[in-house]
Amino acid sequence: MSGASDGISVVVMTFNEGSSLGGVVHEIHGALGALDRPFEIVIVDDGSGDDTPAVARGLSETLKGVRVVRHAENQGLGSVYRTGLSEARQDLVTFFPADGQFPATIIGQFVEAIQGHDAVFGTLDNPVGPIGAILNRAERIFYLTLFGSFPKFQGIVMFRRRILSEVPLRSPGGRGWAVLMELILRISRGPYTFTNARTTLRPRETGRSKVRNLRTIWVNLVQAVRLRRLL
Repeated sequence: MSGASDGISVVVMTFNEGSSLGGVVHEIHGALGALDRPFEIVIVDDGSGDDTPAVARGLSETLKGVRVVRHAENQGLGSVYRTGLSEARQDLVTFFPADGQFPATIIGQFVEAIQGHDAVFGTLDNPVGPIGAILNRAERIFYLTLFGSFPKFQGIVMFRRRILSEVPLRSPGGRGWAVLMELILRISRGPYTFTNARTTLRPRETGRSKVRNLRTIWVNLVQAVRLRRLL
């Protein structure tokens, strides 16, 4: 059960997001400070080629509880999740992209929602645009067909770190998000309780999505098929 002393690890995932990283981390830092709990922000830089490393280093030097882990080269989303899972030290763990699309108020919302549960899976109030809504629906139908059941999930997840020592995660790193998908499936099929919480997605202010593109979608689909054999 969650208590008022449960610490929070927020893993900020970034690749070439130097223009938005500072604002995102400051927003998250403020939200965490308002909760009056132990916390850390772990910036995982996936081999960025812009000014992201300098921005991340500056944040770690000026904000308490911020540290940086940098991949020497770009390894993909799965490896970022793997690194974040191994680096998180606090009781509750969540991941945020550095593009600023998810408001930091979600953290407080999820901390409240996880009371009495082991995990919270976010769902979106407003997938951006009709194409986003179509992709989300098609993706869900695919996963239901492949796995038989799959919890409702879009965007942000929060879970208890102790689960990582209790469930085997066999998915590799790489470019897809199979390792997170596997964690969600093992939580939903194991002796754990979870709930959903609706969240808002903000439009990107800079750059373009590293997730909603044909390459990443295809990689995710291929990894999902491989994951089916591991479960």
